[in-house]
Amino acid sequence: MDGSAVAELEAAERVVMRWDSSSASASAGGGGGDEPMLFDGGGDRAEAERFLRAVDDLRRLAPPSPAAVGSPRRLSSSGSSAGGAGSGAVQVAMARLEDEFRHVLSSRALDVEIEALADLSSLSINSDRSNSASSADLPPPDEDDSVSSTIGRRSSAYRSLRSIREIDLLPDDAVADLRAIASRMAAAGYGRECAQVYASVRKPAVDAALRRLGVERLSIGDVQRLEWDALEAKIRRWIRAARAAVRGVFASERRLCFHIFHDLPISSSTISAAAAATPATHDTPFAEAVKGAALQLFGFAEAISIGRRSPEKLFKIIDLHDALSDLLPDVSDIFAASKAAESIYVQAVEIRSRLADAVRGILSEFENAVLRDPPKTAVPGGTIHPLTRYVMNYSSLICDYKATLSELIVSRPSASARLAAEGNELAPSLAEMELPELENQSPLAAHIVWIIVVLEHNLEGKASLYKDLALSHLFMMNNVHYIVHKVKDSPDLWGMIGDDYLKRLTGKFTVAATNYQRTAWLKILNCLRDEGLHVSGGFSSGISKSALRERFKSFNAAFEEAHRVQSGWCVPDNQLREELRISIAEKLLPAYRSFLGRFRHHIENGKHPELYIKYSVEDLEIAVGDLFEGVPPSPHNRRRSHG
Repeated sequence: MDGSAVAELEAAERVVMRWDSSSASASAGGGGGDEPMLFDGGGDRAEAERFLRAVDDLRRLAPPSPAAVGSPRRLSSSGSSAGGAGSGAVQVAMARLEDEFRHVLSSRALDVEIEALADLSSLSINSDRSNSASSADLPPPDEDDSVSSTIGRRSSAYRSLRSIREIDLLPDDAVADLRAIASRMAAAGYGRECAQVYASVRKPAVDAALRRLGVERLSIGDVQRLEWDALEAKIRRWIRAARAAVRGVFASERRLCFHIFHDLPISSSTISAAAAATPATHDTPFAEAVKGAALQLFGFAEAISIGRRSPEKLFKIIDLHDALSDLLPDVSDIFAASKAAESIYVQAVEIRSRLADAVRGILSEFENAVLRDPPKTAVPGGTIHPLTRYVMNYSSLICDYKATLSELIVSRPSASARLAAEGNELAPSLAEMELPELENQSPLAAHIVWIIVVLEHNLEGKASLYKDLALSHLFMMNNVHYIVHKVKDSPDLWGMIGDDYLKRLTGKFTVAATNYQRTAWLKILNCLRDEGLHVSGGFSSGISKSALRERFKSFNAAFEEAHRVQSGWCVPDNQLREELRISIAEKLLPAYRSFLGRFRHHIENGKHPELYIKYSVEDLEIAVGDLFEGVPPSPHNRRRSHG
């Protein structure tokens, strides 16, 4: 080494040694927390620039030997004995730079409003990624889009991610300082130590950001022990937090790491053979900083995906699946390109797959639950069964989620699923249950039709609980009518099951209504027939008055019983109730009017006609208006035609 080089080396050593972090009597200031820092963000940058030039000179004039590369904190205390002339000063420089790197990361971080990220409209799950604007539609980047000349322009890969909102975690001048420090440490073989410092500072910051977003530390067991109401609320919060965490926190951390470590050699020459198998890259600091938080974040979704499957969970799990699907392209952009972090993306993909399996399993479980719902006690008055309301509302919600479910449900109800309840004495015979197969019917549509088929057969089992056959028919009429109207009220549901099956359901309703009227009113109408009233021979007028009196008494008794009982029956749909009353009145009133017109004079010419002709046509019409209200009739509603 010539004289000028020696002089340069000595000058560089003097600059560096003034900032010996390991010395208790550093010439530039006291020790402990009051020790001055080179990169404190103040106005005087001359000393910091002088120090960096000295480090560059040391590296140029006295490059460290492999034996001298290691922990700068440990090696700096051994002076130049570790690696020859200038090597001790290099260790001092690396120790100082390590302290400066930590100081800049810790003290100059910006106070970011993390919570506001969860409310960004661009983070909505409803955004259609396929319709996203092209990069040509995006606003142009700022004119001055560089942190400093040492970093260059920011990667356009980040700018093109429309859904990602990157936050400035540190000011540009701080990032430039960090890059300057990291490049010197990496060039001297201390890249791994620099990366470790980075991860040790940023990891707590990332963890704190997720806590502020409401991401809790819950084990799989903790999640699975939660009541569903509490878990449902946590799913909603998780979806908002996950969007902000991925598109805001993780994306910003990756950008910061990129600007500091891009193209720098992170691995040191003394790494172990095991570490050499997976050498560190410029993504390693990022992975080490966020991996724990990312695993914690996605661990919640994983716990949901492997939890107990029950029908009430279906739609929230679809929401969770859709949220994760919506995030996966961003998770891929942030994590998949990095060998150090790609396992996070792989885990997210696997969790989405398990959520899809859970959705399919829950739908199958729902079908079986409908089939196996036991007939316990008949609902009062033959009204709509709670199961019918639940199943049809559930089916309507399925249609609301048809975009996702059509992708996930790829097979029709299988023979094994349709026979799953065979042997259950409470379930109807599955051999009699037919699944209509319509042209161009999707697998999801086939499942919805199958659910309604199963519901029909379950209702038939429940109808058999009624001792009164007419009430059994009324029950089926009410429930099938409800099914038909729920289908008609939902264009998506109607489109799923198709016109042919809707006609079949409508036909079943008509049959039930007809059977009810025939069973409930035929006996009453038969009282108004002429058969058995005429006599022949002798001096008779041709009408048996005793038979006629008995006929009027039979009619009165039958009608009063029907009125008393059927007023307590229930037809909850207003229009159907009125139509049914009109239909009954159209059969009953003309028949009674005609019978009364033909035979009342035979009764009125005898004794106590009021005992036999108790009602006028108007009285019957009023009484029919009492039917199906679900409450016993009031006494004043029955009018006597004779007083």
